[in-house]
Amino acid sequence: MGSSNEKRISDYAIIGDGETAALVSKTGAIEWLCFPRFDSEACMAAILGDKDNGCWHFLFDEEIIATSRRYRGDSLILETEFTLPSGRARITDFMPIRGDSPDLVRIIECLEGSVSLISELYLRFDFGRIHPLVRHCSGDRALAISGPDGVSLSFDAEIEFKDRRFESRIELEEGEKSSLVLTWFPSHEKVPDTVDPYQGLKETEEYWADIASHFDYDGDYRDAVLRSVLTLKVMIHRPTGGFVAAVTSSLPEQPGGSRNWDYRYCWLRDATLALMALSRVGFSGEAAGWIGWLRRAIGGDPIDLRPFYTVIGEPRAIEWQADWLPGFGGAKPVRFGNGAQQQLQLDTYGEVIDALYRAAQIGLPDEHHENETDTLIRMLAAKLEGIWCEPDAGIWESRGPLHHHTYSKAMCWVAFDRAAAWLRDREPDLARRYAELATTIREEVLDKGFDRKRGSFVRAYDDDALDAAVLRLPFVGLLDPCDERMIGTVAAIESELMRDGLVWRYRTEDTDDGLGQGEGAFVAAGFWLVDAYHAQGRVDDARALFERLLGRANDLGLLAEELSGEDDIQLGNFPQALSHLSLIATADRLAGGRGAERHAETQGGFSDPQRRQNA
Repeated sequence: MGSSNEKRISDYAIIGDGETAALVSKTGAIEWLCFPRFDSEACMAAILGDKDNGCWHFLFDEEIIATSRRYRGDSLILETEFTLPSGRARITDFMPIRGDSPDLVRIIECLEGSVSLISELYLRFDFGRIHPLVRHCSGDRALAISGPDGVSLSFDAEIEFKDRRFESRIELEEGEKSSLVLTWFPSHEKVPDTVDPYQGLKETEEYWADIASHFDYDGDYRDAVLRSVLTLKVMIHRPTGGFVAAVTSSLPEQPGGSRNWDYRYCWLRDATLALMALSRVGFSGEAAGWIGWLRRAIGGDPIDLRPFYTVIGEPRAIEWQADWLPGFGGAKPVRFGNGAQQQLQLDTYGEVIDALYRAAQIGLPDEHHENETDTLIRMLAAKLEGIWCEPDAGIWESRGPLHHHTYSKAMCWVAFDRAAAWLRDREPDLARRYAELATTIREEVLDKGFDRKRGSFVRAYDDDALDAAVLRLPFVGLLDPCDERMIGTVAAIESELMRDGLVWRYRTEDTDDGLGQGEGAFVAAGFWLVDAYHAQGRVDDARALFERLLGRANDLGLLAEELSGEDDIQLGNFPQALSHLSLIATADRLAGGRGAERHAETQGGFSDPQRRQNA
């Protein structure tokens, strides 16, 4: 395993069991793992430091000539192959779908000749800080305890504990295999039974084959769309249906920078995009699970939306810094928790109401859920009615001064437009009131959010900086994508926010977001520009940019949050749900030239579409 300054975010693969996940580097080292949940403390955090912060790697006796890796078929079973002077070996890494306890299984197989290697496991609890107490280590079994965490090791090879690590020597001839199983359990409970590694592999392969069999998409870029769906699937918390924005924390948005955030939570602004993207490719069950999580998370009176929640719907995630971790490539501070949870972000109201409304339109809720949806839409609209005119932190969670953000106000229009449509037959007088309020907000956005000198929508009413989020305005139904104002906006974004063929969210040098330094190009914003190109009839430009973004995924088809324009590196937390959700939605628009039809599907509920087109 190389030093921290040699790491690249794109070097990692993800494996998981739908409740937590691990990152495996190209060298076969596991450098990130949290138990028992995505947002639990890490027991392997070498990705944010070095091996002594927790990792599990293999040291071959000979120099490695070549390596390669792949996922086995349409699964999250990772296979990494190593070519050595004496032979060839394969490491198969996976996490069986959880029974009583979470397991991490590694199987080493000699494919040719012979191989000799050492397994070194550094367990470091509390995010890479605390060494466990070894309660038992004899033969091929070991047991370690650290506070609430217990870990049981069941290996085919003898385990020796020395220098605060578990070490096993493995020697294999062609055709031979050796298995290593790590099982987590609450330390106050009895040690769980060990999963059979080969039966676990068979069942895990069957699980992923079943998942892939539900995939329903016949457009272009099928492989990239399927890999995105499978990646999102492993990021969905199976017990609750909530999905995390990423499985990592504090991977920097600029090499060595300070924009390092914890993304192991469920962001409400992903609600509509997740619902529609998953539904369109055959995963309506996952879409329904997400809406179920959403209803539970935001339920309660008085209603008080937070930008994100934990996977079980908790409303708090206190931000703090782990000063003992040097950070990915030296990027500090290393943060866990996320202080943006306390911000007012008005766009979330529009995203949530829109998601609830659309879920009903496509038939996801049953009669009981329809009543619950009705209550939530009424409560959310009533709450927003009193606060929509306030400044907020915006979609990008600025830690600088609050503004009247154009995109936030547009999503307030979405909230009242969809609420009016929902209530049209249920309570006509209230529906008319919300429709009138939607009209007022829309007129304000078109007036104050549009800079006539620049011919473009801008970041905020009092800030003429550009913001890629306004590319979404046609796709939430605010105006036609071919409206001259949107054509001007696309031109301005091409001129000022597009560099090296990629799209930035905004220019950090022009915007006081309270964070300083810069960041990379935003992957989702690139897909949004593809959407705009396609809707405006620029099909060749759309496909060229889409394929450029696909080309920046790693060798396994995984995308982080951002990209560097100067060299071929990924930036930010990884893999990023919004990047993969946007990929799916954009590919679906491009498929079969159905962009206009898809745009029609996104038009709002109550307001007259003709009025929008004529504005």
